[in-house]
Parts: sequence; structure tokens; C-alpha cells
Amino acid sequence: MKRQDKQRLWIGLTIAVVLIIDQAVKFYIKLNFRLDEQVELLPFLKICFVENPGMAFGMEWLPKWTLTLLRIILVVFLAWYLHRLLKQKTVRTGYLVTLSLIIAGAVGNIIDCLFYGIIFDQSTFTSVATLFPADGGYGSFFCGKVVDMIQLPLINNAAGDVVFFRPVFNIADAAITTAVFMLILFFRKDMDSSLNTKEDPSATL
Repeated sequence: MKRQDKQRLWIGLTIAVVLIIDQAVKFYIKLNFRLDEQVELLPFLKICFVENPGMAFGMEWLPKWTLTLLRIILVVFLAWYLHRLLKQKTVRTGYLVTLSLIIAGAVGNIIDCLFYGIIFDQSTFTSVATLFPADGGYGSFFCGKVVDMIQLPLINNAAGDVVFFRPVFNIADAAITTAVFMLILFFRKDMDSSLNTKEDPSATL
């Protein structure tokens, strides 16, 4: 198998694995947990079901449709960038996999935004959601809420309230965050090199 074919395989596997795990966990939480229901798995790890209408970690800076559109634009740009990188024979596979984590995380949350308002009814504090409800979903296309469920209560106060880390996130958020740290720590030179290197016109995908 050629090096570029192996790199394509790694990219595809990375995106597929992250998306499958992300969506499987979200479906399970949505169909089995009431809103704000919590389960402590470890002293520093909780399952806490919340729905996020905004950005990662519950931030809300822009209107919902704008955030979804920006995620789609990011995915399109990164897909084009990966296509360009694959023509550069010296690019490291780890760099491609790291970028693939960002794509997978963004797509995972895009799926929530596009479709969850259509295929699920509303989760409440007293009842779990239903998949494909007879009366229709809780929202419209493009306006679904992102399902978050992971909390890392690393520091608590005397009353037991979480001091750090309070935000609740999901697998897609974790993939993006991990990729950003990897880019900063291990692949800064790769970013600089790839952005400053011209494509090899003789290379083909």
C-alpha cells in the first residue's frame, strides 16, 4: 500500500471512529437520561446530561444558525486542506490524524445541530426523549441542540459544588480540544511548513 493510501486510511478511520463513538454516546444519553440527570462514574468523572444551544462547553456567542454554518465552513476548509496536504509527500501522518480529529469533532456536533431537533422530542427534567416521535421533533432543521454529558469535577468546595472543571462537554468537543493541544505541542512546525509549501503539480491523489 502506498504511503498516501495509508494516510487516507488513517484519516478515514479517525473520522469514522470518533463519529461512531460520539453519536452512539449521544443517542444513549438522549434516550436514557432525563435532562440534568447525573451519574458519578469516578470521583473525577461524571455523566451529566445537558443540552447546549451554543458552542463547545456551553458558550453562546452567536445565533444558533450562524454557529452551525461556521462549523460547516470549517469542515469544508479542513477537508480541502487535507486534500492539499496529501499531495505533499513529506507531510507526517500524525499531523493528518490530528486535523482529522478536528473534522470529526466538528461534524459530530453539526449532526446534532442539523438533525436532533427533527428526530428527537424534547428532553425534560422528568422524562427522557423519544426517537422519531409521532408528533415530530422539538425543533427544526439547523436548530437542534448539541448533547453534552461529560464533566470532570477535579476540584470541589466544602459544600461539594464543582469549582473546577465545571463545563460539560461531549466526545466531539474532546476530540477537537485534544487536536488543538496536539497541534500546539507537536505539530507547529508542520503547520508552518504545510502553509508555506507549494503543491507538487506532479503529485496525484
